[in-house]
Parts: sequence; C-alpha cells; structure tokens
Amino acid sequence: MLRDDLRTLWTEPRPPDAPARVWRDGALLAAGLAGVVLEATLREDVVWRPVAVVFAVGLCLLPLWRRTRPLAMVTLAFGSMSLLAVASVVAALPQPVGLNTAAIVLVLVYALPRWGSGREIVLGGAVILATGALCSVTDETPVVENVVGLVFLLLPGVVGAAVRFRGTARERQLEQVRSREREQLARELHDTVAHHVSAMVIIAQAGRVLAGTDPSAAVQALEGVEEEGARTLEEMRAMVAALRDRGVGAELAPPAGVADLERLVRTPGGRLRVDLGLDGELDALPPAVDAAVYRIVQESVTNALRHAVDATELVVRVAAERHSVRVSVRDDGRRTGRGRDGYGLTGLRERAALLGGTLRAGPGADRGWHVEAELPRARNESLVHSRPRR
Repeated sequence: MLRDDLRTLWTEPRPPDAPARVWRDGALLAAGLAGVVLEATLREDVVWRPVAVVFAVGLCLLPLWRRTRPLAMVTLAFGSMSLLAVASVVAALPQPVGLNTAAIVLVLVYALPRWGSGREIVLGGAVILATGALCSVTDETPVVENVVGLVFLLLPGVVGAAVRFRGTARERQLEQVRSREREQLARELHDTVAHHVSAMVIIAQAGRVLAGTDPSAAVQALEGVEEEGARTLEEMRAMVAALRDRGVGAELAPPAGVADLERLVRTPGGRLRVDLGLDGELDALPPAVDAAVYRIVQESVTNALRHAVDATELVVRVAAERHSVRVSVRDDGRRTGRGRDGYGLTGLRERAALLGGTLRAGPGADRGWHVEAELPRARNESLVHSRPRR
C-alpha cells in the first residue's frame, strides 16, 4: 500500500491554471527588498556584507516564479544556502553568511506542495531536508533547537499541501455537481425522445390500419411521423452534442416546467411573499428549456428561503422573447457579506451552458440576491411543438 501511495504521489500532475504573477508578488518583493536595505544599513554584525546582500536580493526575486517553476526555485534557494553554509565552515567565520530576510524562502517551501507536481514535491522536499540537515551539522546550536527549526521550516509546506487538498476536493465536488446535472439532462432527453417515439409508433400503426381503405389518411399519418421525427431531432440536437454517452436509466415522468411555477411559488411556507410574473409565449418552449426554467426558479426560491436574511418579498420574472427566454429571481433580504453561490447554482450554470445560455448570480446593488439567466429558444421555431399546461 505504501508503494502504491508513493507511486501515486510521484505521478501527481501540477494543479491546473496556476497564476503566473499576481499583485501579491510585487508586494512580497517590495517587502523583501526593504528588509534587505534595512538589515544591510542597520546591522553591524553582517559577515561578508556584499555577498550577504546579493544573496538576499536573489532570494527575494525567486518567489516571482514559485508557481510556474517551484522545483527550480527551491533548488536555487536551498542550494545556494548550502553553499554559503559550507563556505562559512571552510572560512571559519564567527557566524553564517546571510541576512534574516532570507526567511523569505518559507514562501518557496509553501509553494512547492501547493503548485508543484508529485515529482517536484519529492525532489524539492529532498533538497530542503538535505539543506536543513547540512545547516544543523555546520551550526553549533543545540540539537533540540535544530529540530525545532527544521519543523518550523517544513510547516509552510504542510500548509501548502492542505490548501492544495482543499482546492482539489472542492473541484471534485463541483465536477460531481456538473456530472449530476448532465445525468439529469440525459434523463430528461430520454423522456422527451420516448414521448415522441411513442407518438410516432402510434401514428404509424394507425396509418398501416387505414392504408387499405383510406390512402389519404395513410399519407397524413406518414406526414405526422415525419413531423414528430423532426421535432425529436431538433430537441436532441440541443443537448446531445454536450452530453457524453452514459448508461443512465430514465423515468418516464415528464419533468416539471413553466406550467408548474404557480404551484411552486404557492408552497414557500408563508415567510416570503412571492411575486410571479410570466410574460410572452411560454407554452411552446422545448422541453429542455422548459425544465431548465423551472429548475432555476426552484433553486433560487429554495436559496432565498434558506439564506435571505430579513427578506419579505421574492420577485420572479420569466419572459419569453423571440429567440430567448429570460429568468430573473430577486429577493429584498439584507446583505450579510456572505455569498449564496453554492453547488446548486453551479449545477444550474452547467445546465444553462449545455443549452447554450448563461446564468449569473450575485448580491444586488442595494439589497438581496439576484439570479439572472438567459436561455435560447429552439433554433428552428417551426419545429418547436406546443406543450400544454398541466
């Protein structure tokens, strides 16, 4: 088992989308250089002052590349520290060469497990431990102090590993949310196709029965089959391109849609007054869009009931335009400084993106939380069939 864990660590890739440079890098560099200037000016016990200053300036520059080249930066920093430690022993200096600003290498220790690959972590960790052991041997401080110093040196690495693990865990949770949303879309697609195919089979059977006695009725039946098949293809194209093949079972219950919104907003428990407004031709939406509108409103209402502080009203607007459907959900709760953008909204963003739309959520300008979504209607309006309200 230990061998498998080590092999997994060795093959671990770098975290994706590591930022090359952020504003904190400039602030860190400025603080480090200021520390070098102060130490070089005020300290009188600096050994080999020019060498110590150049060495400290170099250490201040290395964190600029700590995310993109963590192993190289650790090797340069701790390798040069090892060389100076050896030089101090050979020259029999009263104390090691260097400034206290060299503590900036702790940033590199943090960055190694945070942004490095598995191989870089193992090799860089070996360099850090070797340098720590060498400094302990060449230093005359007690063993206990050296051990405490080594633990303090490795502590930022533990923090970096914890931050990386937390980010990876959250990304996995987000991916599970997206996967569940895709599976739900696949089930709804199955329901839609099953409905249309069943209708096609019934029409074809009726046409076969009437073919001998009423050829014109048989022709009409064939036209019905053609129309139903065209509708099915149009609705499948809206989702299949974004969905992978999955062995997803399906339940042949029609998904809730715009027709169910009135029933949805009547059941919030009385704490919030819900103002529902429906505008435009909402009876002829494709099933995928119809279900997505319901899910967006449902999730937004649920979030408002759970998290809206001191809210009294929830305004829901669904408007059908010529080429799109717009959904807006806003509450008048008090802003608390904490967002409500959880995994539910992540799934809705995935659903909206799969349908070719967008979804935005965030605090309002003055109060409350706003959710805005725009979903495209069918690409060919002539192929969109009416869906009766339930």
